[in-house]
Amino acid sequence: MYMASGIEVTDDVSHCDVLFGIKEVPVWALQPGKSYFFFSHTIKKQAHNRKLLQEILARNITMIDYECLVDELGNRTVAFGRFAGIVGAYNAFRMWMLRFHEIHMKSASECGDMEEMLDYARHHTGVIEPVKIAVTGSGRVGKGAVEVLKNLGIRQVEPDDYLTNQYDEPVFTWLSSRHYLRNPNQETWDEKNYRENPVDFERHFLAFAYCTDILIPCHYWNPKAPVLFTADETRSPHFKIKVISDVTCDLEGSVPTTIRTSTIDDPFYDYNPATQSEAAPFSGERNITVCAVDNLPCELPWDASKSFGDMLKETIIPELLSGQHVSIDKATLAKDGQLMPRYQYLADYVLEPES
Repeated sequence: MYMASGIEVTDDVSHCDVLFGIKEVPVWALQPGKSYFFFSHTIKKQAHNRKLLQEILARNITMIDYECLVDELGNRTVAFGRFAGIVGAYNAFRMWMLRFHEIHMKSASECGDMEEMLDYARHHTGVIEPVKIAVTGSGRVGKGAVEVLKNLGIRQVEPDDYLTNQYDEPVFTWLSSRHYLRNPNQETWDEKNYRENPVDFERHFLAFAYCTDILIPCHYWNPKAPVLFTADETRSPHFKIKVISDVTCDLEGSVPTTIRTSTIDDPFYDYNPATQSEAAPFSGERNITVCAVDNLPCELPWDASKSFGDMLKETIIPELLSGQHVSIDKATLAKDGQLMPRYQYLADYVLEPES
């Protein structure tokens, strides 16, 4: 496709100063002294990528992480989040239809584009019983999931009504942090305080877990913040959730049923609350069926790539060429063999030996 469009395709990028990627660059492929843009997945001290950041520093690479590129209001400027939420919500329906109706819906990757996927899904929603669906996260990812639910004609209800009412149709509610977290020392929600001091907050998600059938977690999770629920709490007879399409996909994160990532080709597995371990998908009445694919936008490559490319063209590349690198500097993790001041908190992570 690139060559047909007149774009040069080469294996040698030694003449390039700036390299744009998407996922982590393999350690062996890192070229010393270059500037890289990609998702490093290191800013939460992810153990599996410690070696990557160590080598970035050792090879004097300038590393700019897409996840840290934000505007003056703190909103991310380049992200795949919308499409992660879109595919995550679609996969939630795939799991439900397969588990409770034995209907095998094709994957998003088997659809030509997003519109074909939504049209295909609409042909199946008529058989869905009056389930309750909860979406967490008010950012791009959550908005993408909600976009799908609305496109499928699922009615949105307020969180308080969701907790107290029964419905004769499928419904969903959209939850932000203020709905399932509390600061015992504050009567009203303080978003700024939560962002700065997440450790001071307590979880209050169980009320939703006791009346939710399908959970689509799309929230950003700070490791210092409470989890949504614990593994032990899934054993309760009141815990109702049967399907979790975990778009957050944080291992050892806020959703304890996500015990490993899955793949586009093999996306589903069961979590057995009794043993707190993995089971074959759709294999037990008390099990929770999980989707934990960490590259969901790849299922809609045309839509996601165009959107991501447009963001780069509109925001980052003009800034890069202008010489005024305000947001780029803030997103630069490392330069000249050193962590930048904003990311000095990663120093102990970098120095920790491989286990």
